[in-house]
Amino acid sequence: MKLSVRGDIRPFLAMEVMKAANDRAATGGDVLHLEIGQPSTSAPARVLEAARDALFTDTLGYTEALGIRPLREAIARHYKAWYDYDIAPERVAVTTGSSGGFVVAFLAAFDAGDRVALAAPCYPAYRNILKALDLEAVILPANAASRFQPTAAMLQALDKPVQGLLIASPSNPAGTMLEAEVMAELAAHCRDEGITIISDEIYHGITYERAAETILHQAPDAIVVNSFSKYFSMTGWRVGWMVLPEPMVAVAERLIQNLFVSAPAISQHAALAAFDAGDELQENLARYTRNRDILLSGLPAAGIDRLAPADGAFYIYADISRFTNDSEQWCRRLLQDTGVALTPGTDFDRDNGSHFVRFSFAGNEAQMRQAVERIGGWLHKSA
Repeated sequence: MKLSVRGDIRPFLAMEVMKAANDRAATGGDVLHLEIGQPSTSAPARVLEAARDALFTDTLGYTEALGIRPLREAIARHYKAWYDYDIAPERVAVTTGSSGGFVVAFLAAFDAGDRVALAAPCYPAYRNILKALDLEAVILPANAASRFQPTAAMLQALDKPVQGLLIASPSNPAGTMLEAEVMAELAAHCRDEGITIISDEIYHGITYERAAETILHQAPDAIVVNSFSKYFSMTGWRVGWMVLPEPMVAVAERLIQNLFVSAPAISQHAALAAFDAGDELQENLARYTRNRDILLSGLPAAGIDRLAPADGAFYIYADISRFTNDSEQWCRRLLQDTGVALTPGTDFDRDNGSHFVRFSFAGNEAQMRQAVERIGGWLHKSA
């Protein structure tokens, strides 16, 4: 049987760790899940109520490819309320999660063989989707000095031009945000060089010291990808959105029509209520803040003290080079010995991730405290 080379992509290690953790749980072992990047909270009550209403009042058939009009209008109002930025609802496309958004964005903006730059460490699906679409992922080697974010200097140092730049602020796995001046420099470089920016803004709303800023202020023609999965706690509903440059709207619409038809109708009606769930969502944010504080104080006390600045999202990216240069094996041993599930850094950075791990603090406070205690005891015994 012939198999497409496009499908020859690496597994998503976070999901592999979750599978191993679930296998452990199935045999009676306890597990602390700090490997998966999804909220442990349900969708907000208003979202659930809207979904129930839709079940009995709507046929829940196909919607327009770009999404139901009320949701596109609500998303446009969201940009005015959060960012003081005006967009027309016609520039909004509702997608099947952010994953569907990235597929459409890459297909709409690039041709086979085009090169798209992105910093490592990064969300692994970026690279894998690019490869599956016959696009070349050009890795920018970010590190602690650049706060694990790309810079204009990195782009200028490339020996061959790129057609795209993918940014994420806050990022996964590092949780860092682009500084305002760095974002401005990136936007200016891309404007001068004709590089299309795709901005992953899925973790907006989950920030701590300062709010995240949309790239649209600096690059109005950028493609923004966002989702109801993280801040809005609707991961399994598979609904997200894009803000598109006006000339790209018709292209994206045709792609969505043919690839997805539309995002799930019930999820679209439910997501419309998410913008009215601010109190509940802020309670979730307060929970993440407490969890973050537990890890930022507890991990250094346990011996893991080289941590990326956790500006946003619900991740801490930790350098464990004093303990190992094989983060995959280290995570397997940690799970086996303690029941704490973490994601190895090789999921996010093939070249330098072997001495990093990612902690997800989307769970509850008790899990965070137990994880710190178990890791500290394990490291002490291993010393």
